[in-house]
Amino acid sequence: MINRRAFLAATSAGAAMLAAPSVLRASGAALKVGTYGGYFQNSFDKFIYPEFTKETGIEIESIGEPTGEAWLVQLGQAARANQAPADVSMMAQVARIKGERAGLWAKLDESKMKNLGVLPEHFVHRYEDGTLYGTGAVSWYVSLVTNTATYPEAPTSWKALWAPEQKDKLGLMSLASNSFLLEITATTFFGGTDILKTDDGVLQVMAKLAELKPNVRLWYRDEGQFQQALETGEIPMGEYYHDVTGLAASQGKPVRSTFPEEGAVLDSGSWVVSKASKMLDQAQVFIDYMAQPAVQAKLSRNVGTAPTVPRNLTDLTDAEFAAVSSEKAPILPLSTLYVDKGDWVSQKWSELITG
Repeated sequence: MINRRAFLAATSAGAAMLAAPSVLRASGAALKVGTYGGYFQNSFDKFIYPEFTKETGIEIESIGEPTGEAWLVQLGQAARANQAPADVSMMAQVARIKGERAGLWAKLDESKMKNLGVLPEHFVHRYEDGTLYGTGAVSWYVSLVTNTATYPEAPTSWKALWAPEQKDKLGLMSLASNSFLLEITATTFFGGTDILKTDDGVLQVMAKLAELKPNVRLWYRDEGQFQQALETGEIPMGEYYHDVTGLAASQGKPVRSTFPEEGAVLDSGSWVVSKASKMLDQAQVFIDYMAQPAVQAKLSRNVGTAPTVPRNLTDLTDAEFAAVSSEKAPILPLSTLYVDKGDWVSQKWSELITG
């Protein structure tokens, strides 16, 4: 999911301040924090953890997580043995919800997390009893991308994907759960994602989505393959990551990213704490620290993620903010759909869309 970060260049940024109780400073043990591996982990190692330790006295042991839901399985198995491969983990939304359903995440003390109030509601995660168990960690946009040589003018709506003149020109992600094409189609043609809350509604949306099948040149899993085809104009339109496309454009590639009038898709990872962790106090300090607007701005500058807090709380310039985010209301993934009906959705997706 985050191998796309290999395309991003890193720069330096200022530090954010946070005081920690002396008891945490003196604990001695390192807080194990898991993030997506590779470039993403390396960026946290370089730009985030040293400043956190400097400000709080809490050492970090950096853990690289495997992709997909393998990490969720490992955390679950370890928790049954009262072990925590990581105290804090960055989890994709489907894995986060599955962990919530299994009661895998520790309950957090809101009174010790003073930055919680700056996060939008969709980045505050609670159990059914209202108890906090996680927060948004990082986010990124999937947007409408085009080759500027093929399309001198940017499209304004996701409806452009359905236009007859796009026959055999599109590159779209191959899975229902990572392409968010159901959410895009529902928002564009059905007034929002509520229609996806029933089986009949999902099938209606799939029927509309199936109409653009003649336009699809590539259902892709390999992000690099699509990016190269987009840059050469071989596949001049599709969906891709806003930040990566913007970086390519800044390097002279003939590509652009557009936030359509319906909004782009805001995907994200969230912080959760294993219920087997013995470092809950330190974990809460870390999660609270990461919610600070100054830290979120640092992530935007150095990791290429969109801030999880409102822009007006950050010091991001217009150019810095536009490189990673937008003021337009986003399309939010309906992650519970892929938890509750994942197998059925995948089967119908294969039959009706990619088959």
